[in-house]
Amino acid sequence: MIAVTAFAGKKVALFGLGASGIASASALLAGGADVVAFDDTEASLEKARAAGIPVADLRHIDWSKIAALVLTPGVPLTHPAPHWTVGLARNAAVEVIGDIELFCRERRNTAPDAPFVAITGTNGKSTTTALVAHLLGVAQYDVQLGGNIGTAILSLQPPAQGRVHVIECSSFQIDLAPRLDPSVGILLNVTEDHLDRHGTLKDYAAIKERLVANAGTAIVGVDDNWSQAVADRIDRGGKRIVRVSVRRPLSDGIYVEGDQVMRAAGGTARAVVQIGGIGSLRGLHNAQNAACATGAALALGLSPEAIQQGLISFPGLAHRMEQVARRGQVLFVNDSKATNADAAARALASFTDIFWIAGGKAKTGGITSLAGYFPRIRKAYLIGEAAGVFAGTLQGKAPFVVAGTLERAVELAAADAEAAGLKEAVVLLSPACASYDQYRNFEIRGTAFRDAVMKLEGAKV
Repeated sequence: MIAVTAFAGKKVALFGLGASGIASASALLAGGADVVAFDDTEASLEKARAAGIPVADLRHIDWSKIAALVLTPGVPLTHPAPHWTVGLARNAAVEVIGDIELFCRERRNTAPDAPFVAITGTNGKSTTTALVAHLLGVAQYDVQLGGNIGTAILSLQPPAQGRVHVIECSSFQIDLAPRLDPSVGILLNVTEDHLDRHGTLKDYAAIKERLVANAGTAIVGVDDNWSQAVADRIDRGGKRIVRVSVRRPLSDGIYVEGDQVMRAAGGTARAVVQIGGIGSLRGLHNAQNAACATGAALALGLSPEAIQQGLISFPGLAHRMEQVARRGQVLFVNDSKATNADAAARALASFTDIFWIAGGKAKTGGITSLAGYFPRIRKAYLIGEAAGVFAGTLQGKAPFVVAGTLERAVELAAADAEAAGLKEAVVLLSPACASYDQYRNFEIRGTAFRDAVMKLEGAKV
């Protein structure tokens, strides 16, 4: 745990007692703060009490004595309306911050030179975060991995010279970290997302920009207009910027050409690493993840040889283009994290002969935007609530069957893929849907897919 000393001797209010909230409260208490915490659910309050965290209804405290409100990222700060605690804090001129901000303040106070890599983006941030940590780990660095990827940042070991914190940051977390200042900041991309929490795409992009605005080295993917504009502003501000592209060569920056990650300076480019043939990094989206991770590793002093070794051994993340098994010439890929069409497009673009399992609780627009990938689909196996709507979209454009359940879809797709006699057939779960109609979350759905595959005779990891 990281003891947060920035509020020692001061009173701090905290709302939201999930994992990150309890970690924040414990870290503040360990650092000498006087903490009072609250949550809307009695079960969360009981967990806090069991952890030794003082609780009280924040509607009935003296806000004039509060130094800060620490808000859990899941609680609305601005949209659709500020949470009631935010209103109380602002009325009393109390700053509202989150756990990433607490970490930043503690790092500045105790180990300002300790390396800190922060990663954000609409898509790919978890994979890139895990990849950066893996590259550093293979190179024998002391790595702490956390943030939005799963482990609350204040549950990690404290900042220290020679220890690198690699932290995934969501827009919600960035919004609560006004003085975010990583050694290396990565902004992968910006596309429309979370507008219910940020209001407009312009506001959402501005929040994402904060992660790289004050970074020692800003690594920015420039293949979308929003991120390109961010990179240009950083450049004009005289700060260190590394542009990254997977769509075009750059005269200065990092780009992908064929199977190679290239580094260019002054118009001269040379290959840094090879990414071809690495199964966990298939597809253009993973090429961007690998290029940005390579940029971060170079900024931290890794050699191209060390980076190459780490890329080759990267296992990938569960439920994100995860190669779960093979049976003969058939590859089974779990991309359960693809809960919308935009995410599924990345998987469909990565293979050619696809036996596609899709469906669940549909998002707005369904799969109409994926029509350009339908020629890659040998057959689709539709599941869940969206099966009927998806069948209508695919009618006359790609063969399909309504399988209903995931288990049945795996059986049918495996049999058809094997019978096709292809050099490599791919049974791909990339649902383009939320899981809530049949599974509590995408992880459980992905695990069910993996289990169904492993029940097939001859399936091997």
